[in-house]
Amino acid sequence: MSRGKICSLEWMNRPLRRSVLAIKLRHCSRNARGVQTASDASINGDQEEHDLCNWDELKFSFIPTDYMYVMKCSSGESAFSQGHLTRYGNVELSPSSGVLNYGQGLLEGLKAYRGDDNRIRLFRPEQNALRMQMGAERMCMPSPTTEQFVSSIKQTALANKRWVFKFTALTYPVPPPGKGSLYIRPLLLGTGSILGVAPSPEYSFLAYASPVGNYFNGPMHFSVEDKVYRAIPGGTGGIKSITNYSPIYKAITQAKAKGFTDAIFLDSATGKNIEEATACNIFVMKGNVISTPPIAGTILPGITRKSIIEVASWFGYQIEERAIPLEELINADEAFCTGTAIAIKPVGSVTYQGQRVEYKTGEGTVSEKLRRTLTGIQTGRIEDTMGWVVEIE
Repeated sequence: MSRGKICSLEWMNRPLRRSVLAIKLRHCSRNARGVQTASDASINGDQEEHDLCNWDELKFSFIPTDYMYVMKCSSGESAFSQGHLTRYGNVELSPSSGVLNYGQGLLEGLKAYRGDDNRIRLFRPEQNALRMQMGAERMCMPSPTTEQFVSSIKQTALANKRWVFKFTALTYPVPPPGKGSLYIRPLLLGTGSILGVAPSPEYSFLAYASPVGNYFNGPMHFSVEDKVYRAIPGGTGGIKSITNYSPIYKAITQAKAKGFTDAIFLDSATGKNIEEATACNIFVMKGNVISTPPIAGTILPGITRKSIIEVASWFGYQIEERAIPLEELINADEAFCTGTAIAIKPVGSVTYQGQRVEYKTGEGTVSEKLRRTLTGIQTGRIEDTMGWVVEIE
């Protein structure tokens, strides 16, 4: 599968440098739901270069799509101006920008799904907006309103909808379960120049998209990291700061080099309780009780996590949000992880100090029942009685 050609975009309203493909945007319109769309975008060239014949070839890796969304909050203003779609491409930043010098930035992640009925759906995008606003308050940044955020996601998804079609509905009339979606990555960045340690004077919001497959294939196999901590009390572990991830690269690289899928991190206060993995929340099941670490400043308030807690309650499971000693994970009947990128993945094993504990996975497990229910709601196969799904086409 070859990668599509992309254009480069100069950031500060400079001319667009187009690729060798002749790109034609025929018109912008508003659909029946009032969303402005860059519709009927066509590329003169071999458009079939993006087609996928083997679903297993689609991984969770970046594939450039057609459009991104841009919105700015200029110096002296406290609110973002009206944003717009533009061709996907590189951005230009000052070397003295706040995000490059001091890491003043946030990220989000959500997906667009095409269901059996050929409709495109988003899942609880307003929750992503609220989480970004919470993070922005912590990082002294202005943030798009919920309406601005959701509108940007709708427009980004619709402008790149041919990728949703190609990767989730073209080769098969019904997508294979758990394979193929359009991942949308919103960013909130301090792009103004600043030399002293202080908030940036200007900010930019971006949203781009990429078709993705599974983040991991099969059950997850963890090592327990007891020397490096992902978050500390009073830090930024409870928000999606861009600075949260690279400090644990060494730990997860070492875990993967030993054959593990990922690492589970412990709390920094006691070193005894599990918190979460690199980019997902964790759940532990014993009997009829499903437990997960509480949202207390060091755990990311995952939207999939929140949804699974509600779905599990529907099925009659007892839900506990509390500190979970590592011993409880080791002695659990079942364990699973949740997150936008992975949806719901069972934990196949956990290894700690040379001891490996295995868990049941697959058919008949609680995690599989919850996964089928959640993905059914996300794709329209199961009726959404909670108002979680936003249909955009």
